[in-house]
Amino acid sequence: MDILIVEDELEIAQLLEMTLSREGFNCFMCRDGYDALQIFAEKQPDAIVLDWMLPGLDGLEVCARIRQKPGQKDPYILMLTAKGEEIDRIIGLSTGADDYLVKPFSPKELVARIRALLRRSLRHGGQSLIYKTPHFTVDVDQRTAERYSLESAESSGELLDLTTLEFNLLATFISQPGRVWNRSQLIDKLWGDNFFGDERVVDTHVARLRKKIEFDASNPTFIKTVIGVGYKFEDMN
Repeated sequence: MDILIVEDELEIAQLLEMTLSREGFNCFMCRDGYDALQIFAEKQPDAIVLDWMLPGLDGLEVCARIRQKPGQKDPYILMLTAKGEEIDRIIGLSTGADDYLVKPFSPKELVARIRALLRRSLRHGGQSLIYKTPHFTVDVDQRTAERYSLESAESSGELLDLTTLEFNLLATFISQPGRVWNRSQLIDKLWGDNFFGDERVVDTHVARLRKKIEFDASNPTFIKTVIGVGYKFEDMN
């Protein structure tokens, strides 16, 4: 697995590279936002460890640009921040980061986060897995999701532009229509046992997914909030 490390503090960058290389990852390293975009385009890494405060382009802008044009791979992005109170801002801006880690952090926690992100695949034993509802087709193996109009589900589908985490979240919902998922269950499904963050991150990702799949995100048709419990997916003719 290839990992791009974007960190302007040399000692931290070297620590990240040493830690991840010891775990068998192939690492690329750079120290500013513009170089990060260039290396991403050339190397197409599987994951990116991205510092928020960078010279040139900051981490939020780098993340947003990668999500706009992911290329051949849509990488998992782990955002690094130095201040805990900034976490809500990072998540709230919806730049597309899959997880975050607050400095200072332990090398073991970093590796656990990266491995949790990379193993959250929804493939099942190599078998072809396609979910269909009246207004959606989600192909887990091909990593594609289509939405059909409310007026005519028989018309050509619109290919949805989803991040890796958004795709996995939609596939989780659509795999069991009508099931109510609480935040803990969604965290376990998407991040695994090594998630260390705030459960509210689920609300942010659900809101971002709604903006992409709902015809009116302020009045959701498909992803319903179950007050006091969590969320469920419904799709009826």
